Amino acid sequence: MQVINYLLGYKNLKIYQDTDMFNFSLDSVLLPNFITLNKKVKNILDIGTGNAPIPLILSTKTEAKIIGVEIQKEVSLLAKKSVKLNKLEKQIEIITGDINEIAQTLPKNHFDIITSNPPFFELNENSHLNDKEYKTLARHEVTLNINELCQIAKSLLKNGGTLALVHRPERLLDILKVMRENNIEPKKIKFVHPKKNKNANIVLIEGVLNGKKGLKVTSPLISHKANGEYTDEIKKYFE
Repeated sequence: MQVINYLLGYKNLKIYQDTDMFNFSLDSVLLPNFITLNKKVKNILDIGTGNAPIPLILSTKTEAKIIGVEIQKEVSLLAKKSVKLNKLEKQIEIITGDINEIAQTLPKNHFDIITSNPPFFELNENSHLNDKEYKTLARHEVTLNINELCQIAKSLLKNGGTLALVHRPERLLDILKVMRENNIEPKKIKFVHPKKNKNANIVLIEGVLNGKKGLKVTSPLISHKANGEYTDEIKKYFE
């Protein structure tokens, strides 16, 4: 069933969701609040945009043109409806299809920033796949893996452009290795912990194409208080 909700505290943004499908999470709020934005940013690409939470939030922070790519038709339709609902058609464009194919049609060395909340889990013989395709594609590297994502970013980013990802800490070494293999120098990392004294369960990573060496690990973020409420730092993202 399709419903319209406010976008996690953003009272000026509404988003279409399907209660039967894989909905966006806090990850999609953390990433657009983590990336480095300035007035020079003119073009942004969001890979695996889902129902477009990242483009919608970015629209509150930049006037840049934003393209969101989503492989699942039903999900991309929700994204398009959300863009229209918020009257953001002039700023946000949603493209339906496989980014591995669409990347061949997009302009090379064009984007200032590429964002992605990609599938977290590697696909192997031990993978426990969900019987619903949309959840499998959202969680497992079936149609897009980290290496492919970084290769696409290398091709489409401007020299000095930024790739920003939200992922899981256990994949961090793999991600950093593949970024460097594609000339994307890791520049900034933030770990997110679900509660105080709990291990990090989210990592935010920013890398620069052909950037100079120099990695900054910023102060960690605690997402929830002991009672389960969002911390004040998280609540600031919703203001």
